[in-house]
Amino acid sequence: MNAFDPARLRPRLPSPLEPAVDERFTRRGLTLLLKRDDLIHPDLPGNKWRKLALNLRESGGRPVLTFGGAYSNHLRATAAAGRLLGFATIGVVRGDELAGRPLNPSLARCAADGMRLVFADRATYRAKHEPEALARLLALAGAPDDVYVVPEGGSNALAVQGCVELGRELNGAADVAAVACGTGGTLAGLAAGFEGRTLGVPVLKGGFLGGEVRALQEAAFGGTRGDWRLDERFHFGGYARTPPELDAFALEFGARHELAIERLYVAKMLYGLTVLAEEGAFGPGTRIAAVVTGAPEPREDTL
Repeated sequence: MNAFDPARLRPRLPSPLEPAVDERFTRRGLTLLLKRDDLIHPDLPGNKWRKLALNLRESGGRPVLTFGGAYSNHLRATAAAGRLLGFATIGVVRGDELAGRPLNPSLARCAADGMRLVFADRATYRAKHEPEALARLLALAGAPDDVYVVPEGGSNALAVQGCVELGRELNGAADVAAVACGTGGTLAGLAAGFEGRTLGVPVLKGGFLGGEVRALQEAAFGGTRGDWRLDERFHFGGYARTPPELDAFALEFGARHELAIERLYVAKMLYGLTVLAEEGAFGPGTRIAAVVTGAPEPREDTL
């Protein structure tokens, strides 16, 4: 086995699929299941493992440069993978105003895992998909010529292909699979591997994600795959917005099912499912698998 192959870390796959008895669903004849991707690996949980695994195998031990906000789960997972597998990591962080400030707990963890942090101004960061802006960021980071670049959130064709197995693991066990969406990579792969209906719950507002998912599937498979749709009503004002209503829901759901609920993604998806159940969106007898893509962090906002 390649020394830099993430399979060396012995992920828990397939991840557990656990019943969640909840009268908000059972009284409508629905079965709620929790797909516990948060248990895949303690340092690379959930969709981070699935999206990074093929990318890290492709990198072959070269330095990996990637992007994220000040509280990015993706940056933390990449840094942890570098520590565990022994390759160098560089994190380009959104917001040059953060340079010189004390590191927050999330970035401090990245640094402790050996990631070199580079702070980019927000205009350049937004343009990072453009060749000139990317070249400026690589120069700012002092990246070596052989650096392997992974996009923000890890979403590219390899990440999408890595998430296909998530859908396959649910085949025969669920009729609907639901997942929270940031960059759309997990949804794109899940839908391609799943034989039922796939529901994506965007955590950002703006209505752009459908095009992103289609583009990712085109890059990964040469065309769209699976029966998927988005419900864009449950972003609660945008990324990192967690109003009291959502927090109360997450606390109640977590207490009911003895599970700590991550707020930025998982809580919004679960909240959306309860609303959809109330609206009669699922017929009696439907088995709904809610993908738990991560666990809570000490602080879950971003800058």
